[in-house]
Amino acid sequence: MARPYRLIDMHCHLDRMANAREVARDAAARDIAIFDTTVTPTDARKAAELLDGEPNVHVGVGLHPWWIADGTCGDADVARAAELASRSAFVGEVGLDFGRRGAGTEKHQLAAFEQIIAAIAANPLPRRVISIHAVQSATAVLDILERHGLAGANTNTTCIFHWFTGTSEELARARRHGCRFSINEHMLKTKRGREYARQLPLEHLLLETDAPPGLDAPYSAEALERSLITAAEGIARVKDIPVQDVMAATSKNAGKLLF
Repeated sequence: MARPYRLIDMHCHLDRMANAREVARDAAARDIAIFDTTVTPTDARKAAELLDGEPNVHVGVGLHPWWIADGTCGDADVARAAELASRSAFVGEVGLDFGRRGAGTEKHQLAAFEQIIAAIAANPLPRRVISIHAVQSATAVLDILERHGLAGANTNTTCIFHWFTGTSEELARARRHGCRFSINEHMLKTKRGREYARQLPLEHLLLETDAPPGLDAPYSAEALERSLITAAEGIARVKDIPVQDVMAATSKNAGKLLF
């Protein structure tokens, strides 16, 4: 395993920052690693080329449910995402959104997510990480993961619920399957988010930013760092432990998955 980073952002749309390469290099100088979660397979290909050679960045193969819901991505994109995911160790952002943004497209989302997960299951790798979007849909996500044998601590695949907002029953089910949870500062602004962060074992927690707030605009590594530290401070408060312990543990947890 490579040397540990001080901070690791486990869910960031780095490639959709107008100055992505600059941010990646500044992040490296700040001792920050990044899991770049893309939103379409086309973006994943472009990001892999753009960020090639940046040792602190891993690019995931993504197909965000919002891009399915609004019609941006169709069957060909789903097939391409499934094909890329079948041979990638890093997958994300994928998942389901049965909230307002995805209303009326649940059937299409389910078919797309299942196709991607089936492709992953049919092509096992020594290790794989999947960052999952699950808004009002954690039960459906877990059903699909279970159906294809990807839920469980004994698999070579680690499923990460990004910004988890499900029910306490869904949280318990995901925990039983060994899922991990990436937490950002926005999640910790809600009572439910703080309670989940308090309940979850430190070894199951990761930090994320879900940055940038607006796609295709300039951003900064300084803003990423500030957001990650804010999230770590929030976790430390609800767990009543030193923030340094949270930073060290989450960096160790993420480092095992990425490096």
